[in-house]
Amino acid sequence: MNMVSTGFWSGRRVLVTGHTGFKGAWLCLMLQALGAEVSGLSLPSIHSLAYDLLGVSARMRRSYPADIRVPGKVEEIVREARPEVVFHLAAQSLVGEGYRDPGGTFATNVTGTAHLLQALRGQRDVAAAVVVTSDKVYRNDNTGRPFRENDALGGVDPYSASKAAAELAVTAWRHSFKSQMPPMATARAGNVIGGGDFALDRLVPDLVRAERSGSSLVLRSPDATRPFQHVLDVLRGYLLLAQALAADSPVPEALNFGPQDAELRVRDLIGHWEAATGRPVRWEISGVPVIAEQRRLALDSSLAHRVLGWSPCYDTPSAIARTAQWYSAWASGLDMGDYSKNEVGKALSSSATQVQA
Repeated sequence: MNMVSTGFWSGRRVLVTGHTGFKGAWLCLMLQALGAEVSGLSLPSIHSLAYDLLGVSARMRRSYPADIRVPGKVEEIVREARPEVVFHLAAQSLVGEGYRDPGGTFATNVTGTAHLLQALRGQRDVAAAVVVTSDKVYRNDNTGRPFRENDALGGVDPYSASKAAAELAVTAWRHSFKSQMPPMATARAGNVIGGGDFALDRLVPDLVRAERSGSSLVLRSPDATRPFQHVLDVLRGYLLLAQALAADSPVPEALNFGPQDAELRVRDLIGHWEAATGRPVRWEISGVPVIAEQRRLALDSSLAHRVLGWSPCYDTPSAIARTAQWYSAWASGLDMGDYSKNEVGKALSSSATQVQA
């Protein structure tokens, strides 16, 4: 297993787009633990509970309230922040919202990505840019075969198609403006779980809300399979990818980051949750017509393992247990900033973090 280097990150200027979201907040916390100087760009209206509960804001170098759909503003922020590493997480990230607002989903996920890429042109300080897309970028035949990075891109719903289009935007800027662009790659992760996610229409947050209200969890497709994995495992992969890009190492243009267990049924995640908490979960199948989602989805992450030395620290049952423990601690009134910093420390220690002079 390769190492996240504190020597690389300490004092380094990093820009995270979407920093107030679930994954963005955890990434900022992780970078802060490594000593990075973290700035963020996010819509003022996108302010997740995770960002508050993790205690990220007090240690931000700068937080820019901005819309990535506005090109001039993005360029202004990049010039002012002078990042050395950029992580692009800002996105409309829900399949259901893609159906409700397909135009807005494409505007954010495709046009917003294009605006950031254009803002990075000629920025000589930027040593690495990681653009986060999704496991749903692939043309899915529902066979359950784990997708590899060279499989065809596709997407039959607005969210998935917009993320596949974002991949094409990165390819276009990389090849069209090669001498002006920083080293960059896309990261395709599975269904990320972890503490602090309270988004609507996501399995774990819906489960937590159902437990707290004493109601039944409503499932759309209990036998659908997804590559569930812990947020800190995925983010560790992003950090390793950025390190490799900055070192000018040979890095593929796209990498999958998926769990050790290629896929897990939704109903089986609930079983692991019950085992972790010791409490039964009441659930029922939705009587409302289900939006068109792929029934089977799995990722092959062997390339990330070979190129970066990355592999998950937590198997799927452990990832689910750690997530359940976070929400239990939150419900008990613990200081989730301290709790979450401890979780980050464990994840970095598990990956044999290299401490450099």
